[in-house]
Amino acid sequence: MPGGSEVLSLGCDSCGARICFAAGQRTTRCPFCDTPLVADRPAIRDRPQPVFALGFAVDRDSAIKTVRQWLSRQKLRPFGMNAAAAQAIAGIYLPSYLYSAAANSRYQARVAENYTRLAIDKDGAGVRSGTEYRDFAGRRAAYVSDILVTASRGISNDELQAIEPFDLSKLCRYSPAIIAGWTSEEPSLSTEDCLRLGRVEGEAAVAALLREFMPGDGAATLNHSTEFTEESLDHTLVPVWVLAIRDHAQKPPVRILVNGQTGKVGGKIPYSKAKLGVLIVAGLVGLAALFVLLSILWRRLQ
Repeated sequence: MPGGSEVLSLGCDSCGARICFAAGQRTTRCPFCDTPLVADRPAIRDRPQPVFALGFAVDRDSAIKTVRQWLSRQKLRPFGMNAAAAQAIAGIYLPSYLYSAAANSRYQARVAENYTRLAIDKDGAGVRSGTEYRDFAGRRAAYVSDILVTASRGISNDELQAIEPFDLSKLCRYSPAIIAGWTSEEPSLSTEDCLRLGRVEGEAAVAALLREFMPGDGAATLNHSTEFTEESLDHTLVPVWVLAIRDHAQKPPVRILVNGQTGKVGGKIPYSKAKLGVLIVAGLVGLAALFVLLSILWRRLQ
């Protein structure tokens, strides 16, 4: 958490109490009257004021139900995990950035072109088909936008990507009223770290755009180098449910995320060694049975 032991003091307008809370948080509740409080602190380089926010559309019970359904589809989950109770569940406004940039690319590709033509040979006329390849190179400019990257050290970019997309058409200008009563984290990754994350996703977006641009019937190979300019990062708060699921008292909990706007679930759960062993044994038995069947058929054909 940035700021180390830094602590903020905030006055409660309802009861007049003075509340202290960690600087890595933007929201808290007054312990005396339960009034939701939102800090209004000055922006600094790696902790800017939010520009946009997305509201929660999925409630707590729906998030838990969705996770149960998602777990039931994970066939190699540990025994008991589907019925396991959530050890903890929290709805948070996750700090993120919307990355956009102008992308100027040089590309080299080997483009495929399928053909069908009438050919005449010693056996007579007939239709011949195949694929020809030709080199294709050039420059292309594009603009990439709406790339969402995490600004939290606690939630990795891979975890955030697993529950995307968010419906960015529902973005609102940030207002403290949107996050009041919810947990809201401040950015804990530097803007440089987030720029690097944005460029990685920007490279993937450019590659997809270039593949769509390729003529013919697709590119057998495609290489490109891209320079990003006019980069921007807009601090955006997105709604996420964070659940800790435990299937055994002596095992660490598994973290699962739910998109608080769409209900999409993401997370990595451990495999059950017992289930994996049964699957392997079943596969070996199946192969053995197939081998025996083929042996019988072979002897009959002799």
